[in-house]
Amino acid sequence: MLEIAVKNNARFLLTSTSECYGDPLEHPQTESYWGNVNPVGLRSCYDESKRYAEAITMAYHRVHGLRTNIARIFNTYGPRMALNDGRVVPAFIDQALHGSPLSVFGTGSQTRSFCFVSDLVEGLLRLSESDERYPVNLGNPVEMTILEFAKEIQSRFGDDIKIDYKPLPSDDPKVRQPDISKAKRVLGWEPKVALHEGLGVTIDYFRNRVGGRKPQRTEPRPDQQPGSLAG
Repeated sequence: MLEIAVKNNARFLLTSTSECYGDPLEHPQTESYWGNVNPVGLRSCYDESKRYAEAITMAYHRVHGLRTNIARIFNTYGPRMALNDGRVVPAFIDQALHGSPLSVFGTGSQTRSFCFVSDLVEGLLRLSESDERYPVNLGNPVEMTILEFAKEIQSRFGDDIKIDYKPLPSDDPKVRQPDISKAKRVLGWEPKVALHEGLGVTIDYFRNRVGGRKPQRTEPRPDQQPGSLAG
């Protein structure tokens, strides 16, 4: 793809990942942080492939003058995800729709930050039109634990949806929260869709596709008002 971009004088946007930070020792994570990645761990083929992709993208920019952009994408969710892709949002929704327990790994104390897809797309478009060549974090800075997220799903489907605690996978990041100061400064971008809103749209999409248990319609709790658990 980089060769094609050079031959056609095209702009090249790399969708990288927050996994470049590994199990971070810096929190929240800034673009200047080099990461804490196990190069031979169970997750290393993904982490290191993305880190290499960033390196070769920058090499093509420096050597060939290619117009490049690098987005480090944090957890993103929304309609049209694959229910079986292994990520926590579709996994929990799939389990809840079928009345199954929610699989929480470890104690559920590990954190994630959820960004709705429309916010991410806006960030990618702004980045692709910018002159910023170094990585930019794109994600939602509002952090929550996996257990808190499981309880959010429970509140949508009913307390009879149980939580099933499972062993924590190797090298699973303990925290994940983007510092988006650079995106705000360079792109004028920050997420707008609250978790309560985005999650409702996402659940409705999957329920209409696969059927299953109907979510309960309840008013947002005080901690679910727009902006408090942005997603």
